[in-house]
Amino acid sequence: MRRVATTNERFHLKQFNDLGLAEVLLRAVSAEGYTTPTPIQVEVIPAMLAGRDIVGIAQTGTGKTAAFVLPLLHNINQQRVVPGSKCCTTLILAPTRELAAQIAESIRTYGRFMRPSVAVIIGGAKPGPQIRAVAGGVDIIVATPGRLLDHMASGVIRLDRTTTVILDEGDQMLDLGFMPAIRRIMAKLPAKRQTMLLSATMPKQIRDLAHDFLNNPAEIAVAQVARPIERINQKVMHVDSTAKRGVLVDLLGGPQVERAIVFTRTKRGADKVSLHLQKAGLSTDAIHGNKSQSQRERTLAAFRSGRVTILVATDIAARGIDVDDVSHVVNYELPNVPEAYVHRIGRTARAGKNGVAISLCDHTERGMLRDIERLIGCSLNASGDLVPHVSMPQRSAATAGEPTGAKTGQKRNSHARNHRGKSAAAEPTRRSEAKPGNAAANAGLTRMLGTAGDKQKRRRSFAKSASGSSHGRAVFQ
Repeated sequence: MRRVATTNERFHLKQFNDLGLAEVLLRAVSAEGYTTPTPIQVEVIPAMLAGRDIVGIAQTGTGKTAAFVLPLLHNINQQRVVPGSKCCTTLILAPTRELAAQIAESIRTYGRFMRPSVAVIIGGAKPGPQIRAVAGGVDIIVATPGRLLDHMASGVIRLDRTTTVILDEGDQMLDLGFMPAIRRIMAKLPAKRQTMLLSATMPKQIRDLAHDFLNNPAEIAVAQVARPIERINQKVMHVDSTAKRGVLVDLLGGPQVERAIVFTRTKRGADKVSLHLQKAGLSTDAIHGNKSQSQRERTLAAFRSGRVTILVATDIAARGIDVDDVSHVVNYELPNVPEAYVHRIGRTARAGKNGVAISLCDHTERGMLRDIERLIGCSLNASGDLVPHVSMPQRSAATAGEPTGAKTGQKRNSHARNHRGKSAAAEPTRRSEAKPGNAAANAGLTRMLGTAGDKQKRRRSFAKSASGSSHGRAVFQ
């Protein structure tokens, strides 16, 4: 695998006009108000136009979607290949329905002056409209693996004429749980094709799996792997599990919170937390895998428009929520997988703005917190001042037997067992019964929350911006 770029060294030299894109695409980009590409776009677009296979690694919110959508549309515009019946020239695979819909919206936004044909193939939606959409052939199919395999098995979709394949959010798509579906899909594709794998994180073992699908790929990494962007102010609050709900209400009721996403580990937990916040008078809704596609779309639309200001979500939604102006992300429960932390907090500080990520950590989650800190290379605290680690211990099979590693693994397993035995959102202790151990957390709230007089001003400003927002701006995130 040849490394093409690991820094932003050529970024300052480029404008969209310098990248060799078709005039119809430059007009669409200009209509969205952009003239300067992001670092990942500077590197990916020329490599993709040159026909290279690519592994692209960039932080969430840096423009990965536009990095592959723009050259895809350029090739479609230049080649003008007529897709055969039930076929597509380009296949884009995404791990979630929300991300698939976001990619399709990006294609329509930047293809507005050339109007490529696009079909979205996802579960949770009626198959009839999908079957009709691909019957005559389409330029691009954006799909989740499960529904795509269903249509392939029934003969509705053929991939024998597909020349370009994109695996978006590759670390999740190539996770072992997705491997059987991915391998079945890839086996139906022509051997001669261009393949791209793009993601915010790329663990070494997942990158190794990518070699099965890519041919001498160019590796383009414009940011250090698994490092959240610097504009996110990351904090942790150590609280008892029974006090989390009360602390969460205080956090989200603060004047600095304009629009927030709260993450839980379970679907049931998301519903419980959402209900508790609603009872506290906050505008809240939940989104997770048990919701129907129409329910998820309505919830996201309400969140984008500002009718709902707090979204409670599980990790399945972390990679599909692409909304500007999210001021805060709260990890009500820490994720079991450290890389998920990077994706969660990447929902804020988008489009060049700043954001705040607050994690509520009880004593059973301290092992998870240490794994997150090891991944990002810094220690988290209540003040938001990151303390860099002098060295980052490497966890591998070779070191798994060492005393420190074994002890950590035992604690992680114990934490997981403890969590599975508890409700994802237990009843909070009343304020008058709060334990002394939560004094530091309560004191931390006063530093995180602003004055009440600022809140109405912020909300009026947010409402004004939300009414004029465009879905098209979100595609660069």
